[in-house]
Amino acid sequence: MLLCLCSSAAFLQRLVRVFFGCVAAVACGMLYAVYLSTYHDRKFWFSTKQELEREITFQEGSGLYYYYYKHMLAAPSFERGFYELTIDNKTVSGQTINAVERLSLYPELITSFVYRITGSQDFVEPVYFYVGAVLGLQAVYVTALFVCSWVMSGTWVAGMLAVAWYVINRSDTTRVDHALPLRDNWALPYFSCQVAALTGFLSNNISSATEMFCYLTMSATTFTFLLVWEHSHYVLFIQGLCLFLLDSFDLVPPRKVKVYLSSLFLAYLFHFQNATLLSSPLLSLLIGSVLARYFQVELASPSRHSSIRRLISISYRLTAVLPFICVSDFVTNFLLCQESLQTPGQDFFLRLTQASVLPFYLLVLSVCLLSTLQTIYRRLSGQPMKTDHRLEDGRIGEQPEVIYHVFHTLFFGGLALLFEGMKYLWTPYVCMFTAFGVCCPGLWMTVFKWLKLKSIHPVVLSLILSTAVPTIIGFSLWREYCPRVLAELSDLPEFYDPDTVELISWIRSQAPVAAVFAGSPHLLATIKLCSGAAVTSLPLYSDINLLKRTEDTYQVYAMRSAEDVYKLLTSQKTNYVIIQESICNELSFNKGCRIKDLLDISNGHVSSDTSTH
Repeated sequence: MLLCLCSSAAFLQRLVRVFFGCVAAVACGMLYAVYLSTYHDRKFWFSTKQELEREITFQEGSGLYYYYYKHMLAAPSFERGFYELTIDNKTVSGQTINAVERLSLYPELITSFVYRITGSQDFVEPVYFYVGAVLGLQAVYVTALFVCSWVMSGTWVAGMLAVAWYVINRSDTTRVDHALPLRDNWALPYFSCQVAALTGFLSNNISSATEMFCYLTMSATTFTFLLVWEHSHYVLFIQGLCLFLLDSFDLVPPRKVKVYLSSLFLAYLFHFQNATLLSSPLLSLLIGSVLARYFQVELASPSRHSSIRRLISISYRLTAVLPFICVSDFVTNFLLCQESLQTPGQDFFLRLTQASVLPFYLLVLSVCLLSTLQTIYRRLSGQPMKTDHRLEDGRIGEQPEVIYHVFHTLFFGGLALLFEGMKYLWTPYVCMFTAFGVCCPGLWMTVFKWLKLKSIHPVVLSLILSTAVPTIIGFSLWREYCPRVLAELSDLPEFYDPDTVELISWIRSQAPVAAVFAGSPHLLATIKLCSGAAVTSLPLYSDINLLKRTEDTYQVYAMRSAEDVYKLLTSQKTNYVIIQESICNELSFNKGCRIKDLLDISNGHVSSDTSTH
């Protein structure tokens, strides 16, 4: 009877913890969404502007996606609008494109469909519904990070700390502040949910029902992630490499790896019409993993070790050689000069350090990595892994979900050190992983086991530190950054672009309806959104044909004869070309990255060596 009462009390206590944790997770997500909504409205003075001025606030060419959302709502029916997008001949001059597949317009299709069937047009404007959908996904994003850190550490305090660090470092964790419709703002929340589900799925101490829930969530979010972002398969390829390493060193039950692979195959099966995925490295990894399992290739064989060593050697050589490769092709140099492919500056790491996340991240990563290496050594020595971990064991690196996140943060961290754009995939998980570490008693216990602490009971000290350290961090962050975050809502300059407003007003009133405009891709996206006019190119840098058309348009800034430029523009059926003073007088912090320099190199007027001096 007493045993029954104790078990009932323990169950009730656990239920209360889960309830309050879920409430805290949802509250953090909702508060973040409200904060973003307020910040967006005050930054762009959104509620006080006319429709044209609102649409211009969609920066970096992202307004093109909103144009198709408007098109779907203006169509007489959803089916008709969808059909028109699949045979779109009114966007790129002289071309008929399937805009749905070319631009990954599934978020706009789904949002416009929901807007129609819910009758939202009676009480909310289309633009607010669209903005609300994006900001709602950001709430899901931080909630998933909260849950992920909570699952790994066992305390929802870690989730709150992860969200706090995410919000404080918002300039390095998300691009939603200034370009809402970008594909990654739609996709990364689903990836965050997928990672959270994968984290729970890899855990040893979960029930069969929880495991099935994690599997279904992982499959659904993987499918959606692949659907809404054209670069998602590269992200999943890196994740697949992490799981491949776990499987290779026998750090996770083979059954779970098979289930993970099955979820990816299901996602691929539903995307069978997407030709891009057929040439994806992720597909090669999946096929290779299945074949390796079929032929029962063992990691311990010398050939496998030799292959891994050769792969590491080739990767190292490529990393060393790539920075010194010089090409004269405009498209290649144009892409390499994009900000997202530049090396991150010192200010990025300085911001992370000032927010205290980077020092603690290095501490947590060092402990988890060393413990993981110990686990790998024990597995290669033939020792079995424990499935039921106790706090006093002090082996944080034997937990499969922890090992996965060690590999995850190392792979994405390595890419973030090379490319500025990768920080948006790495920094959120730095916040989550660090919060887990400082709040996890198992991590502190691992350190004390290495130190062979005897003066104070290590278990007691681990529990104290796992509570005291995050509490101190939380209070310091609250004191220093809470006033700053709130001040962002009150001290905001008005966003206004009179030149673009004047240009669009002229196009609407003076230009012929069938006129075709040429210019920079970002400006053309704004023109397409605000006027509906046909353009010569789009800001879609994964399409080589559109990049070539952009190169032809940019020849107006090169040392080319007027006759040559005229032929290039008329071949694209151009009626008006827009010359931007910002490109004529461009100042680039990266040597040789001005549009004029890239064109001169490509045209052979200037050598690449000369342009860098």
